[in-house]
Amino acid sequence: MELTFTTYRIQLHHTFGIARSANDWYDVVFIYLKDRNLIGRGEAAPSLRYNESTERILSVLKQKVRFPEDCSNRDVIWNYVLPQLKGIKALEAAFSMALWDWWSQKNEKSVSEHLGMARTEMPITSFTIAIGDLDEIGQKIEEAQPYTILKVKLGTPNMDREIMTEIRRHTDKVIRIDANEGWQPETAHHFCHWLADQNVEFVEQPFPADQLEYTAALKEKSPLDIYADENSMDSADIPQIAHAFDGINIKLMKCGSLEEGKRMINLARFHDLKIMLGCMVESSVGITAAAQLAGKVNAADLDGNLLINNDPYRGVTVEDGRLVLPEGYGLGLSLDDSFGEKFNELK
Repeated sequence: MELTFTTYRIQLHHTFGIARSANDWYDVVFIYLKDRNLIGRGEAAPSLRYNESTERILSVLKQKVRFPEDCSNRDVIWNYVLPQLKGIKALEAAFSMALWDWWSQKNEKSVSEHLGMARTEMPITSFTIAIGDLDEIGQKIEEAQPYTILKVKLGTPNMDREIMTEIRRHTDKVIRIDANEGWQPETAHHFCHWLADQNVEFVEQPFPADQLEYTAALKEKSPLDIYADENSMDSADIPQIAHAFDGINIKLMKCGSLEEGKRMINLARFHDLKIMLGCMVESSVGITAAAQLAGKVNAADLDGNLLINNDPYRGVTVEDGRLVLPEGYGLGLSLDDSFGEKFNELK
């Protein structure tokens, strides 16, 4: 088995602004596991919020990841390689994707089949309206026309209400709010009540992750469900935060693997928590991998590939707002020929 990798800069249609940052592009790392004529693909989209970067990932990959002598068992390979990835969750997620993609192709199944996940009960995905200039909102709403649910980034010091008012000038679609840890405890309760009259479905991560007591208090008063994001890294977090949230957001780049994502789904169900499947800004590699779990969740926010204008891969699609997994073995990915011609390192 051979491991290769390359960095790739994904470009956004619009500046992607959240409560703590704004970006026009992100660097991701694609990894490829090649065994004879099969290629397993994975993607690492690291976040500085979690002290991860492409530089850290490349420093590990350049040391050359070793494989066991016997590569006939997926679990053996995973357990052998995992300690070499230095706990970098985005890199672990990329390797998990690539390994499941390769293994499922080898066994002539889809990844969702191997994981025992439904393919026919796929959720509707939201489409993100990021923080930006108010005069761009109308154009963004127009571009979101194919999608029935919007995810609106808030958490600004004093513009949240103005952003929502401007959005409501253009559309009455269902909205999910993502505050990205940007709200203040003294105003959040009243703002949730105001949002409840704005056709808002729920609020995600209103306060910083280390302010769990404020979130628990807001949950008791809020007419809207409260979902965890930065508080919900992996399955170990769920028992500690279940009292403070109504639901969790699962992202492969946070939890580190498809199998951990499935474990989080099962544990969230045990604690009567709702489940949203989310993403970073990623290409169709990462989004298609996450979508393998989508048949078992309440909500999806898998639009990272829809926000960029140079996605080199084809995979999961959206029809009438609903996720549709590709046919074929593994993840069902294919490389766009035009990108393959321009970037020889893409496989």
